[in-house]
Amino acid sequence: MIQIARAFLSVDSRSLPSLFPVPLLPHALGTPVSSPRTAPWPLVAVFTAGYLASYLLPTTVGRLDASLPLTATQAGSVGSALLLSSATAGFLLASRVERLGVRRTARAGLLLAVAGYGLAAVSGSVPAVVAGAVLGGLGSGTATTVAATGIAALRDPHRGSTLGLLSVSALAGALYLTVPHLGPGHGLPFAALALTALLVWPATARLGGTSAAGHTAAPAGRLPYRRPGLVLAAAMLCWSMAQNSLWGVSSRIGTEQAGLSEVTVGAVFAIALGAGLVGVLGAGALGARLGRALPIGVGTALIAGSVLVSARADGLAGFAGGEIAWNTLYPIVLSYLMGLAASLDPRGRWAVLAGSASSLGTACGPLAGSLLSAAAGYPGMGLTLAALLLALALPLAAVALHTGGRPLLPGAVRRRGGTPVAVLAATAGAPTGTVPEVGAPEQPVVEIEVETRAADRREYGTAGPQLTAAAPGPAAEG
Repeated sequence: MIQIARAFLSVDSRSLPSLFPVPLLPHALGTPVSSPRTAPWPLVAVFTAGYLASYLLPTTVGRLDASLPLTATQAGSVGSALLLSSATAGFLLASRVERLGVRRTARAGLLLAVAGYGLAAVSGSVPAVVAGAVLGGLGSGTATTVAATGIAALRDPHRGSTLGLLSVSALAGALYLTVPHLGPGHGLPFAALALTALLVWPATARLGGTSAAGHTAAPAGRLPYRRPGLVLAAAMLCWSMAQNSLWGVSSRIGTEQAGLSEVTVGAVFAIALGAGLVGVLGAGALGARLGRALPIGVGTALIAGSVLVSARADGLAGFAGGEIAWNTLYPIVLSYLMGLAASLDPRGRWAVLAGSASSLGTACGPLAGSLLSAAAGYPGMGLTLAALLLALALPLAAVALHTGGRPLLPGAVRRRGGTPVAVLAATAGAPTGTVPEVGAPEQPVVEIEVETRAADRREYGTAGPQLTAAAPGPAAEG
């Protein structure tokens, strides 16, 4: 259901650390710092406008072949072209948002979305609809890139991403309840996308002019976690493709295989997205209590089962059960994946890279789903996708385990590199206070020579007592 495999390794924007704020970090150019309880609502609004296209994919693709002279596979190709255009925007802009200006880039993306989706909504010509979808997808991808860069700069990006998923899920659910009652035709979904982008435009006035909200000037350096990051990006590409292969044909499964009306299918989608809201709220409340490996690994395995149930549905019960379970689990796992990508690099380069890979997989999903269902039927497609998701659960969980670490408690022993080796239970009199972040630079121990009086030298020897202390550094400040 949602969306970016190669971003520039020199991204100059600080990014998403845990999807999903607590306080924004100070802006390098003096933008006011938000209070700990202030939501980054302009970023959430832009996030919603950028991600909505992928959430409305089933009804958009399903209506294309119903109102235009297109086959189901051709309609799926149009959906893939839209999302591929969105992913392309992520690749092109990953390292340029800071240079171009956050507000300017966001407004350009929203303008492209309004123009492109508006053209597709009012046109009955296939070439014009395709051109409008591609142009609108470019705008959606631009908006998504700006939002991802800004959310990545938050101290708690997991919460920021969760708010974005809540917003887009709620809006998509309302549209699935509304659009079927407004009439047939492909124009309504495209019009909804264009109108959303237009309504979000005023929120861009609250975005930083030259830098993402909450961005701090962090020194450039070598991209960390290269191997785990590449594994994560490649796995997220396949993970998103599997999800969107089903999502792109879910409407046809409901109408053709389960024998449901479009109104009933829309109601199921709305309920499923509502369940997704509950799932995202649960993920936000749970936070990092279980780490990331367990929610990602077990969640992906459960999604595989839900995909299989939905693809084999031959009635309302099976279709609704599979879609609701799947849509409940999908945003939960997605939020942890986005948080994991953000945590790999404090400047957000892996967040943009993994997000671009995810968008690329999303773009391939509708076409892959159409081809698989045409070749093996919906049940065969579901079995293939479920097997792929089960295979992906292991490397995704392994990356989370390898890079996640655990909080450093008082008395913890750390080896060089900052990874906890052993955590000792705090005892009475154990030091308390601010705990360094996981992965903070090791505090080097230096010797401090203290001059002593002659009497002290007789007691301690000629050299006098030697004291050790941690040298000041970033970890000491936090």
